[in-house]
Amino acid sequence: MKLRGLGKLFSIIFCLKREVLIFTTLQKTTVILGATPDPTRYACKAANMLVKHGHPIVPVGIKKGEVAGKPIQNIQSAIENVDTITLYIGTKNLPPLFDYIIGLNPKRIIFNPGTENDTLIQLATSKGIETVVGCTLVMLSTGNY
Repeated sequence: MKLRGLGKLFSIIFCLKREVLIFTTLQKTTVILGATPDPTRYACKAANMLVKHGHPIVPVGIKKGEVAGKPIQNIQSAIENVDTITLYIGTKNLPPLFDYIIGLNPKRIIFNPGTENDTLIQLATSKGIETVVGCTLVMLSTGNY
């Protein structure tokens, strides 16, 4: 009898581990391009709000430090399984990053206010990447993320 009980326990543990694995693979990773630890900046606010809403983040930028408990990675870091890139880099500073952004193969790019770039929008669209001109903070607040 005790052996059967252990078998059920192992089955339950396996099922729980499987559910956690499935849950973690379904989460949408968001790259915050232009991340900063400065709490007055929108990129920092977005990072904290994304984490609060349960979205895994990868902050990427030129600033050193961490945001929302994650270290800020250097621009050009290789990142896999990117669902969304949310931009916090000004329009004029984006062109040198076009190849990097497209190379991350995101499903979607969010152009926050001040980051709109027609060339990048056309390039992304031609690669089948959804583009959204909007605000990550508003999208999260209204449940449209």
